[in-house]
Amino acid sequence: MTLSYVVSGFAVGMLVGLTGVGGGSLMTPLLTLLFGINPTVAVGTDLAFASITKTAGTFAHRYRGTVHWRIVKRLSAGALPAAILATLALKHFGALDKEIGQIIRYSIAVSVCLTVVALLFRIRMQTWLNAHPEKQLRGARLVAATVACGALLGTLVTVSSIGAGAVGATLLVLLYPRLSPAEIAGTDIAYAVPLTAIAAFGHWWLGSINWELLLTLLIGSVPGITIGSLAARAMPEKLMRGLLATTLAGVAIKLVY
Repeated sequence: MTLSYVVSGFAVGMLVGLTGVGGGSLMTPLLTLLFGINPTVAVGTDLAFASITKTAGTFAHRYRGTVHWRIVKRLSAGALPAAILATLALKHFGALDKEIGQIIRYSIAVSVCLTVVALLFRIRMQTWLNAHPEKQLRGARLVAATVACGALLGTLVTVSSIGAGAVGATLLVLLYPRLSPAEIAGTDIAYAVPLTAIAAFGHWWLGSINWELLLTLLIGSVPGITIGSLAARAMPEKLMRGLLATTLAGVAIKLVY
């Protein structure tokens, strides 16, 4: 079984490197469907996994100057309190209960569907907004919308471990369409570090992190994401994103039915 986890970590890491999609969209459903791991434990373990990998990514983007810290602060102002409240709610209702596990399973399916939408329509949305600058939010409304989106993502990520990648990046595109792809990626990764860290700490408090599983996933994912990143330029981006969106749509259906 340990070898299976390592191979799974490698496969997910490679897909993340190839497509740029957050690992949670792939890893959490994989752990739940293929290995039958309790949904809450799958979420908690993946959050610990994400907090480690995204920290390394943030250092790289900070070095390149592609992180907008003002936006990170706005997102964090909404995301971090929401993550704490979501953790307390899970504690109150019993995070490891079978009924709560089923609810989390459905929340994972919803998050996967949002990721599919983000994959398919993000570029079109950004193009449309840049062509219609009068539709873009500004000033206090932009700040309030950013904080609100942070709160939504904080709740989504804590409950399902999914949302900080493709969904978060898509919301950034809608709010700040003039940012470059590198700035979107850097800012998205940077705010996700404290969010996934707090959410992971909350799941540790809930007792829903499998540390042995986490280690084996990391052993596989580090070389996987490296190889995937190196091979990304040789793969047609539209083809990869289309295949991934189709796969994730099937995963969402399987999670529900």
